[in-house]
Amino acid sequence: MLVLALDTATPTLLAGLARWSPGREPEVLAERAVPSGTRHAELLTPAIRGVLADAGVALADVGAVVTGLGPGPFTGLRVGVVTAAAIADARGLPVVGVCSLDAVGSGARTVVTDARRKELYWATYTADGARADGPGVVRPEAAELTGPFVGDPAFAERLGAPVSAAEVTTAGLLRAAAPQLADPALFDGSAPPAPLVPLYLRRPDATPPTSFKPVTTT
Repeated sequence: MLVLALDTATPTLLAGLARWSPGREPEVLAERAVPSGTRHAELLTPAIRGVLADAGVALADVGAVVTGLGPGPFTGLRVGVVTAAAIADARGLPVVGVCSLDAVGSGARTVVTDARRKELYWATYTADGARADGPGVVRPEAAELTGPFVGDPAFAERLGAPVSAAEVTTAGLLRAAAPQLADPALFDGSAPPAPLVPLYLRRPDATPPTSFKPVTTT
């Protein structure tokens, strides 16, 4: 089965296409990791078209969609989740959401990514890759985390330990989604997939005003 994988939880958006079958490592056919900053909405669709072209397949050949649910910034994360949901709805495909941190690195590790506001997102994993704690958000200086660390090397100094560079990958997303993809109920309609609920972990920067200035007319 061909699976389209998307993630916009970090400043590098990811679109990938892989062949997946139960009990086997995913075979990545094409992948584009695009430094996008805040331009996820502008760059994601071209990246999807690009990986389909690179793999020589059409969207009609795809059997499922996997998307990262974050944690990540509000607007960028929403772009990937909404795009995955729209493609799945239009094509009648199952869509699976996974924690984006689960798709960074492998084995025993603590994943750290940029949460802005001088904070980081984190999650810890056991040797078999299972998430043991998190995801969470914290200032590095206040974090009581142990390595080995993977993710954003920019946090090495503030964590007081090396951080091996690592990004969300297509293979990582499919490994995280494997238990759901292996469930026949996902495809026969007897158990629809869980709703895609983004992991924001904190409130958005923009908030409604709590007071209003009176307006006078003359």
